[in-house]
Amino acid sequence: MQTITRLGRTLKGFHHFESVLPKATPLRSNSEPTSSTPVWTRRVQTTSCSFKLKDLSLPNSSWSSEMMRLYEHYNNQCEVELEGGGKREGPWKRMPSYDRFFKKEDLGRLSSDKTILSKARLFIRSIRELGAAFEFVIFNNSEEQKCVGIFQCGPLLEGPPGHVHGGAIATMIDTLAGVHANQLSGSSVTVYLNITYHSPIPLGSTVLIESSLDKKEGRKTFLSCKVTNTDGSKVYTETAALFLFIEIHNLIQELC
Repeated sequence: MQTITRLGRTLKGFHHFESVLPKATPLRSNSEPTSSTPVWTRRVQTTSCSFKLKDLSLPNSSWSSEMMRLYEHYNNQCEVELEGGGKREGPWKRMPSYDRFFKKEDLGRLSSDKTILSKARLFIRSIRELGAAFEFVIFNNSEEQKCVGIFQCGPLLEGPPGHVHGGAIATMIDTLAGVHANQLSGSSVTVYLNITYHSPIPLGSTVLIESSLDKKEGRKTFLSCKVTNTDGSKVYTETAALFLFIEIHNLIQELC
């Protein structure tokens, strides 16, 4: 149990699962949290870590001018200036993004294959070359129960000639919708993504991915997602998604 608790603490800075709490309790539909941020997320924000990982959702030299424009548009709404001076939290919150779960000292507490786990990286952050694959940042709006992702499609994501692979698009949809479900309901996993592809996405494009809540039923969170060009005039995909709340520390227990 001490091992599970120790490893559970390691997970407290991440989201999709990079931002889930290991023992998060889903908010009931009639809950009234004391701020626009869910209770379990506030715990993440106030938890200090004994190690530091690089936040990969921050701008880098590979980002296009359109990616930067959209980033600044949403990031500027993360804080609101007050009339008398000072600032308060705005409607949007940028979600940090990292490339792994465990640090080296945690591996000694696991009975699973440590060689594999020492090399493990979150799939969507596994390509290290800047701009080569998935460049993205996600913003969450708790009041509107919406999540927005800005996604720049790198050249290593090619499927049809000159266009993004459908599986890469599905990966980004799953990532964004997973973050959104975790914010709404606590740690959740994908049950299904029903994706309709309307038009191919050119490599190098910057697109918007939006997720909105349809309904919650017990442990189930139903979402609608769409991928569009940056002004919303062209829809590339539409998705119906279902996520299920789980006790994520049970997954960790299987490694011990």
